[in-house]
Amino acid sequence: MTESKSMILGCSGLSLTSEEKSLYAGEQPWGFILFGRNISEPEQISDLVASLRDSVGRAAPVLIDQEGGRVQRIRPPILQHYPSGQALGDIYRRDREAGLRAAWLMSRLHAFDLLKFGINVDCLPVLDVPVEGSSNVIGNRAYGGDPKTVTEMGRAAAEGLKAGGVLPVMKHIPGHGRGFADSHHELPVVAVPRAELEAHDFAPFVALRDELMGMTCHVVFSDIDPHNPATTSHRVIQEIIRGYIGFNGLLLSDDTSMNALAGTIGERAANILAGGCDIVLHCNGVMNEMLQVVHNVGPLAGQSLVRAKAVEAAFGRGDGADEAAIRAEFDAMFATV
Repeated sequence: MTESKSMILGCSGLSLTSEEKSLYAGEQPWGFILFGRNISEPEQISDLVASLRDSVGRAAPVLIDQEGGRVQRIRPPILQHYPSGQALGDIYRRDREAGLRAAWLMSRLHAFDLLKFGINVDCLPVLDVPVEGSSNVIGNRAYGGDPKTVTEMGRAAAEGLKAGGVLPVMKHIPGHGRGFADSHHELPVVAVPRAELEAHDFAPFVALRDELMGMTCHVVFSDIDPHNPATTSHRVIQEIIRGYIGFNGLLLSDDTSMNALAGTIGERAANILAGGCDIVLHCNGVMNEMLQVVHNVGPLAGQSLVRAKAVEAAFGRGDGADEAAIRAEFDAMFATV
């Protein structure tokens, strides 16, 4: 079997084009990611997921950002609208145990929802800790503005996904909460001292460092590396993510096409791997961009391959919980809010 390459790719529409099928078959991305443009109705989603896996001839991971709130790729009427991380955090602030239960329940429901379509990775939990005045790119996606709330709620969310047989991706390591710019459009620069980052921004990632997957942030931490965003910074990845935080799981870049990154798409992909990420994530499904990515990545090897295999081995069956009972409990919790 052809070795899979160090990349996760998107696709352009509701079904695969012949060009996409040929690209995926020849280049063997490790996994795929879906967005709103790929969603129309339940059978179509299932068919698309199956086609993606057929194109590479194996059960490749299929990812989605299904957080709730404004970042929910599969929406009503296909799936119910779920609350934001902040709304879950509001319950936690009133009643800690109820908040943790709400985070677990919602993730457990995400797992029920996603596995019906064959999607087995959810890019959740958001472990960013926003500060006053920071960009709304995180905003109400966060559980709260303090590390303890974010850590506890993030852990509950991750556990709920895993209980249902879906794997989480914690994001955006080592922390996007202090960014005063939206990295989709420009490069945020964080100038506070490393000690302050360790006490606040990095803390949730330290607590959840044993998770199998994490996604970087396109943020410059000038006290650590003033020249490169975390995604392409060898110093941030080695000293902070692998070192101080102690994360040894599969490290995915945030989206390569986001304008916080400099250079051509191909240069960005090469820089992501040179910096120490295991996987280049490219989301928009634009063919000429994907061609640039595939020309700058190689097969998974070394520790990156070991980490990818650990993820693949962790996919398993759910806990057998009763979906109707869990949905009723969750809906009742928010009916009283």
